Amino acid sequence: MEQHPIKINKVQIRNLQIEDYVQLSQSFTRVYSDGSDVFWTREQIQKLIKIFPEGQIVTVVDDKIVGCALSIIVDYDKVKNDHTYAQVTGKETFNTHNPKGNILYGIEVFIHPGYRGLRLARRMYEYRKELCETLNLKAIMF
Repeated sequence: MEQHPIKINKVQIRNLQIEDYVQLSQSFTRVYSDGSDVFWTREQIQKLIKIFPEGQIVTVVDDKIVGCALSIIVDYDKVKNDHTYAQVTGKETFNTHNPKGNILYGIEVFIHPGYRGLRLARRMYEYRKELCETLNLKAIMF
């Protein structure tokens, strides 16, 4: 097995806080370095934290945010299998979030390019699975 060049002392999965936005946006810049404008605004992150704090998590490696997973809860009957990202996120207004829904919908997941290959995203997916069980949701959709 090939050893990763980055030495890691501590990995933590925790809830995203608005105070994390600067570090988070730095990771966005690295992840979406292709020139696309797929950056999450501070206001969008703040709204997600307000409406569903336990659904917004970050991966922290040695005090540096290197990954993120954002989620909302939706009602499957309103989403079904045939939907667009814009429909399920309410064109990124997240007005489709329904705390009484039955599906955890993953709207974002990323790992900083320098930290890929370390199975860090898997930890966020495991967190999402546990969250589904805790909230008695039927499934996770992406």
